[in-house]
Amino acid sequence: MKLRLGIVLPTYNERGNLRGMVERLDAALQGIAWEAIVVDDNSPDGTADEARALGAEDPRVRLIQRIGRRGLSSAAIEGMCATSAPVVAVMDADHQHDPALLPGMLAAVESGDYDLAYASRFAEGASTEAWGRPDRVKASGLANAIARKVTGVELSDPMSGYFMLRSETLRKDAHRLSGVGFKILLDILATVDAPLRIKEFPMNFAARAEGESKLDRTVVFEFLVGLYDKWLGRIIPTRFALFGTVGAMGVVVQFAMLFLVLSVILGEPFKYGHWDSGRTTFNMANAIASVTAMTFNFALNNELTYADKRLRGLLPWLRGWAKFAMACAVGVLANVATTDALKRMHFHDVVAVLIGIIVASVWNFALSSKFVWGRY
Repeated sequence: MKLRLGIVLPTYNERGNLRGMVERLDAALQGIAWEAIVVDDNSPDGTADEARALGAEDPRVRLIQRIGRRGLSSAAIEGMCATSAPVVAVMDADHQHDPALLPGMLAAVESGDYDLAYASRFAEGASTEAWGRPDRVKASGLANAIARKVTGVELSDPMSGYFMLRSETLRKDAHRLSGVGFKILLDILATVDAPLRIKEFPMNFAARAEGESKLDRTVVFEFLVGLYDKWLGRIIPTRFALFGTVGAMGVVVQFAMLFLVLSVILGEPFKYGHWDSGRTTFNMANAIASVTAMTFNFALNNELTYADKRLRGLLPWLRGWAKFAMACAVGVLANVATTDALKRMHFHDVVAVLIGIIVASVWNFALSSKFVWGRY
């Protein structure tokens, strides 16, 4: 029987859900030749091993285990490009997406009347009651409204993670997809030049069978990053823009700490744009402020800028901080030295500190990207 459908299951810590999902796929797709491609981001719970065990029992199950990289969208893209099936679907492995919708979605795409079929949580006849998360329902509704406004895509649920399209449609524009964030459907809709004919299927969105959601506290941030990448990512690289944004926040932290040390702790008055303090005292306070801002920048970059390479656990975090500190050590010295030199040239204190921060930031980004979150 000729292969008709590839189902991509991006996973992270889904060991307990995987076997049941394959059984549900088998039940839903009777009479249809299909394959499931599990794209696992090296889950610590052994999801990849479970996928291998399933593949040994059923050759329709294949595994792509990704080492050193993470991300739902990029995993979905890799899986979709790996199938030989003419039609490919993406869905979650946590049982929130009902496999019973797959035959109808496949019929719609194979008919030639539609280019893409997707399952909507907010279409007429859909339900999110079983999800049991009214807070997430409201957040998803807001994200959908923003997505429609920004992209001009008039769908009830453009943030859906359950959809199907022709493989050739995906492969043709795969190189243009950003692979950033969680919402690959939105990425596709915003990237493909020709308007897609879309069939909507109402979905009863269920609760997870086991485990916790992969969408952590950074999901809103990831959504905004995805939108930015679509707008300006080819002009200013997204990672650099994020690093710079965090750095700008670090500027506020450094000035706040500098003010705290000089004005509050040491009692040095701030008059006419200058602190009434000696050179040594000022440099000491600025060094403390610089280290504080550096620690703040490391923590926020680890959570947001390098979320796909996030250092987890106390020891990895401390080792990462130590590497970051070493990478930024010259930056801190350059910051303090530049500021000191400019002050001796009678620059305004605020201007001197700001220029020192900019000089240090260039060094910090270049080294930390490679040696803290990257690879030698």
